[in-house]
Amino acid sequence: MSKKDPALEDDFSLFQDAVKGVKKLTHDTIITSRRQSTNVDKPKVSTKETQNHEFYFSDEFEPHLNENGPMQYARTGVSKYEVKKLRRGVYVPDMYLDMHGMTQQEAKRELAAMIAACIKEKVACACVMHGIGKHILKAKAPLWLAQHPDVMAFHQAPLEFGGNGALLVLLDIPER
Repeated sequence: MSKKDPALEDDFSLFQDAVKGVKKLTHDTIITSRRQSTNVDKPKVSTKETQNHEFYFSDEFEPHLNENGPMQYARTGVSKYEVKKLRRGVYVPDMYLDMHGMTQQEAKRELAAMIAACIKEKVACACVMHGIGKHILKAKAPLWLAQHPDVMAFHQAPLEFGGNGALLVLLDIPER
């Protein structure tokens, strides 16, 4: 029942003539290790400071976070207007943490280091890019952030800062 269309056969033969002599490309992707580090724009934070901030992060504690709508949190006493300003992108992050490809332990350690660096550098707004992936870091990062006493609020980032795969974090910078 099926008749071959002569126009398709002509197209196929033209295509075969056009690609005659073309060789398949070799795999040219360079795969680097996850642990490759670049010390560009990373403020120096001591191990002790990182450990002090990591102390606040427990995997057992689960704060009451709104599960409807975008991820958001405001510490008691923080105005909901601050959360709204985070959502709208009024606050522009001065520090970024990209947690793509990290294990939970690495992510927790880097998050603590970022908070310590923000306090040291007096950075009030930071962006934590957890990605989406298997939703592991996406679920854990807000739980860890809500436990830290220097985190005033956070909200799912606007699209220009990562959207659904990132959080904008507002930190309480102590006056010294």
